[in-house]
Amino acid sequence: MKKFVIPAILAVVIVGGLGAWYLFGSRAPAVSYRTEKVTRGELVAAVSATGTLEPEDVVDVGAQVAGSIKDFGTGSDGYAIDYDSPVEPNMVLARIDDSLYRAKVEQSRALVRSSERKYDQAKAKVEQAKANTVRAQADLKQATARSDQSNKEWDRIRQLGPTLAVTQSDFDIAQANFETNKAGVGVAEAALVQAKAAETDAQAAVGDAEAAVLMAKAALQQDEINLGYCTIRSPVKGTIIDRRVTIGQTVQPAFNTPSLFLIAKDLKRIKVWASVNEADFPQVKLGQPVRFTVDGYPSEAFRGSVVRKRLNATNTQNVVVYTVEVLVDNSAGRLEPYMTANLQFEVNRRAEAVLVPNAALRYKPPGRPAERGQSPMGQDDSGRGEVWVLESGKPKAVPVRLGLTDGTMTEVLNGDLDLGTELIVAENRAGAPSADTSNPFGAPKFGTKKQ
Repeated sequence: MKKFVIPAILAVVIVGGLGAWYLFGSRAPAVSYRTEKVTRGELVAAVSATGTLEPEDVVDVGAQVAGSIKDFGTGSDGYAIDYDSPVEPNMVLARIDDSLYRAKVEQSRALVRSSERKYDQAKAKVEQAKANTVRAQADLKQATARSDQSNKEWDRIRQLGPTLAVTQSDFDIAQANFETNKAGVGVAEAALVQAKAAETDAQAAVGDAEAAVLMAKAALQQDEINLGYCTIRSPVKGTIIDRRVTIGQTVQPAFNTPSLFLIAKDLKRIKVWASVNEADFPQVKLGQPVRFTVDGYPSEAFRGSVVRKRLNATNTQNVVVYTVEVLVDNSAGRLEPYMTANLQFEVNRRAEAVLVPNAALRYKPPGRPAERGQSPMGQDDSGRGEVWVLESGKPKAVPVRLGLTDGTMTEVLNGDLDLGTELIVAENRAGAPSADTSNPFGAPKFGTKKQ
């Protein structure tokens, strides 16, 4: 009996294996293709970048004197100065406690008055010295006249002396008068020299007093300027975009000027500071049109143009980035400073280009490796590529020469393609085994039943 059982079991196993092979192994998975058409349309090649919206012109208002913030001024809207306050030129933004500076001004004014009195006194002394000089000059003239007269009398008496016509007493008196008047001329001359020296000294004292007045007035002017600095005023018309102090806060401009307010002059014109990679930077040109979006309006595109290319690049972890300024019209006031922008710098444009989807350029049939030197888009260094069409139900390669790309579509410069041609972009194999095969000896999965 056993010799019939074993062959029967083997026969059942063989028949079962052949049946399983017939049902599952003899049929190849069915293949379906997903296609997209060749189209014609406008293509814009662009350089992508991110950036931040900045006011076109920002004024940083600081303090030039030390002290505590006493109060804030009032904006054009009638409210106390704060974030978003509209301001006009010379409008009060804030006031610093000016007690010490006002006292210093009064002290300097008193010093000016004192120095002016001393200057007036010095001028009076000059006038007195001038009068003394005039008197000394008159005294010298009188002494000279007396000397001349006594000299003549002395000459006459000396001539008469030997004739015994003059007494000895008259002779002695004439001689004494001559010598006295002669000495008087010397004294008068010395007095004149002394008077002129005193006048010169008085003039010098006037110069010193005048210099003291000028110094006192300069100190007063400086103190008045510092007192004026206690009132912080807006230098321009604009909008407060940042208030960096509070009432009671002390500012100390000892080493650098503290920043109190940041004023945007005109938010109707705004700039985007875009960070452009060094590989794309040469493609950015002045005046180049730019399109961008912001997170606040993700479905709306804004436009601007390149106005400046900064050459002071930054290097972060070997990534070199340049800053490009894009000017934008913000007359509607929808864009706010410091929003994040996603930009597209228009490098080139084709109005009527034959377009193929980039997915069609990336598609390769299984077992067909990418050619050497091809990019991920299926394009080599010379711009050659290939797409695949269905012919008799099988993929067929069509070589093409490619032009511009916007990252989604690519321009075809030449190739055997007509508008509307269906291009293979992907394929699906029905009945293909899943990549997630089960291990019959592994643990059971939730929702499945282990056989």
